[in-house]
Amino acid sequence: MQIQLAVLCDAATDYSGKLNILGTFDTLVTSHLPAIHPQCSIALRLTFQKQEEGRRVIKVNFVDEDGQSVMHPLELHLDVAVPDDTIFLSRNAVITLQNLTLKRAGLYSIEIMVDGATQTNIPLLVKHFIAPATS
Repeated sequence: MQIQLAVLCDAATDYSGKLNILGTFDTLVTSHLPAIHPQCSIALRLTFQKQEEGRRVIKVNFVDEDGQSVMHPLELHLDVAVPDDTIFLSRNAVITLQNLTLKRAGLYSIEIMVDGATQTNIPLLVKHFIAPATS
């Protein structure tokens, strides 16, 4: 199994096996804390080989820099069956998050696990910007 792509973005769709991604990002700048991000998506593209067939469990955990969960961990179940006329199978996963609440500035991480083993993480830096006072 290979993770070809794991990103946080403004939006993503899976259209007939094609992963469409709009606006990837890794930093949010906010003037208010907690910051509430109205909508974003986690986009994943995974590739499996014939010997990796079977049920795969993908777990997504969004944590702050202290390891505390920002939201409930999500679990996706994929049944992988590589067709006989090919060598590998690619699968896309899009998770849309709404009203994501980030309580403080700092480094966040979206941990991606497959079958209980951490495969990668997506970093997100939240910066608190205080506008200078005008006179």
